[in-house]
Amino acid sequence: MGSDPIGSDPASRPIAVAITGGIGAGKSSALACFRRHGAATVSSDEIVHHLLATDPDVKHALVERLGEEILGDDGAPDRERIALRVFKDRDALDFLEKLLHPLVSREYLAWREQLAALPSPPRVCVTEVPLLYEVGGETRFDKVVVITAPPKLREARRGGRTDDRESRLLPDREKTTRADFVYVNTGTPEELDSWVADVMATLSHEDPSRSDTQSPSYNL
Repeated sequence: MGSDPIGSDPASRPIAVAITGGIGAGKSSALACFRRHGAATVSSDEIVHHLLATDPDVKHALVERLGEEILGDDGAPDRERIALRVFKDRDALDFLEKLLHPLVSREYLAWREQLAALPSPPRVCVTEVPLLYEVGGETRFDKVVVITAPPKLREARRGGRTDDRESRLLPDREKTTRADFVYVNTGTPEELDSWVADVMATLSHEDPSRSDTQSPSYNL
């Protein structure tokens, strides 16, 4: 995988890792494991939440296209109300994705620049990106981790609910052939954590000059 050059000194740039996979596969659990093992972490959902809460241009565009009913009691765009508005409305969903995806990428790259500028940058930064391959976002990362699980298990993790978003995702078999690391998440949380520890150890050997200092997640 290739990633955009970030920072003036390539040696200071954290290894950029993306986590992707199907709904209910365990991407967020994997992200938490990476955080425990010293990676700086952020999720696309966190970035979207940040944009909805702070970006007046995003609010204006959403209200203009979707109506004021998507605003919460605090006057900010409400994610649940937006989801209800775009549910089964493909045009509205396409609008939402075209609005947010470039902004999420911008915020993500800014976050990476902030990490690279730290006196002791983290060795690895990890981002959860549900639609990574679907939007061609893999080129922004050095490595891709795919978390997968059998469909019945993923459905059970969602409380037995079906999710129309699944039809918009690439099949797992295609994702796994393109990924650098693949984990079939059918075991225990401890097994997932152990696997992530192994991945972090592998990544640490890619550049032995990187610091061993652990890094928490960073706020945008």
